Amino acid sequence: MNTVASPSSLRRYDVDALRVIVFGGLIAYHLAMAYVADWGWHVKSAYQAEWLQVPMMAINRWRMPLLFLLSGLAIGLFQPARNPWRFLKDRTVRLLLPLAFGMAVIVPVQAYCQGVSNGKVAPGFVAFLADYFSFQPWPAGAFDGSDVGITWNHLWYLPYLWVYTLLLGGLLPLLESRAGRAVMARVASLAWPSKLLLLALWIWGAMMLLARDWPQANNLFADWYQHAVFFVVFLSGYAMARGGSDPDRLARARRPLLWVAVVLGAIHVAFAMAAPDGLQGVPLATLRLSRALYTAAAMLAALAWARALLNRPWRWLPYATEAVFPWYMLHQSLIVVLVFVLAPMELGPVAEPLLVLLGTVVGCGLLHHALIRRSPVLRPLFGLKPLRTPARTPAATAPTHA
Repeated sequence: MNTVASPSSLRRYDVDALRVIVFGGLIAYHLAMAYVADWGWHVKSAYQAEWLQVPMMAINRWRMPLLFLLSGLAIGLFQPARNPWRFLKDRTVRLLLPLAFGMAVIVPVQAYCQGVSNGKVAPGFVAFLADYFSFQPWPAGAFDGSDVGITWNHLWYLPYLWVYTLLLGGLLPLLESRAGRAVMARVASLAWPSKLLLLALWIWGAMMLLARDWPQANNLFADWYQHAVFFVVFLSGYAMARGGSDPDRLARARRPLLWVAVVLGAIHVAFAMAAPDGLQGVPLATLRLSRALYTAAAMLAALAWARALLNRPWRWLPYATEAVFPWYMLHQSLIVVLVFVLAPMELGPVAEPLLVLLGTVVGCGLLHHALIRRSPVLRPLFGLKPLRTPARTPAATAPTHA
């Protein structure tokens, strides 16, 4: 039976906890980007390893689709149709204000480090900032986004999520209609093999139709392959929440889902590692199908295991949930700066990444705990809600001393 629960009863600790874990994994992933061989990134260490390509590829295939799925699921649980205009206004402020602040204050140091490393920017951060905010194109290949003069780097997730949220707002009358709710309920009631196949076929179709002409770019206006995947996955999360998908039913299938994801992942990574450049025709379609199947299986397996293991009110969860946004905004700039500073010291392939990891975690933790979360000014700039003012009571307002 499908019932509409109150917002408080729809609390899903597993969704919150999985979101924290996935965002936390971004630190490890972006740290590894500096050390994985043959993968381009903003600043690369001299200590690069080919073996990192295997785990990085295995993670790369599902990490961002899962984030958009969780975003859609969380919005569905929130029930935005109760007050869509207020919801859209709140989301606009909480996404675009941190994006603007991040592009102005946090991200430029990444562009500077990359430009100096590439030999296209002269040392001197203050002089770089003066040129950076003139919004003029830089020498070709200076840094990611140098052709337009400014970059959002890892913050690209924010404008994507904002646009998808606006599109969802426009679709709410259709989705929340009788027919829309019936379709979402039907999709949500599907057994996991059917959900896996539907997601995989959509992802595969997007790759086959769009990936060649519109490859992954993290460019909001020229990223149609990723939009086709991310937006539909985002809508799928919303449909799972509003259609009454039974998370416990999915959790009961966690072991077969895990095995399916592991087997499909091994097949896809082995195929991708062995495939020659310029693959075409049936071999390319088969490689893409293996990727789509693995992506869908990994997302569903993550949801299933999170439901089984994480759906409880962990003491650390409220604090960690609040910390996600500031840590997300800060972590990559800290990684880039630390690699840029430590690389010339030749500390070795163990000490250098450990120091980068330690510095990133300590930096994010200190900045969030000691500064951002306590500041009424900084909180909205890092996507946090305003500080709550305790209610004043007669006892609280009475003088405590003469």
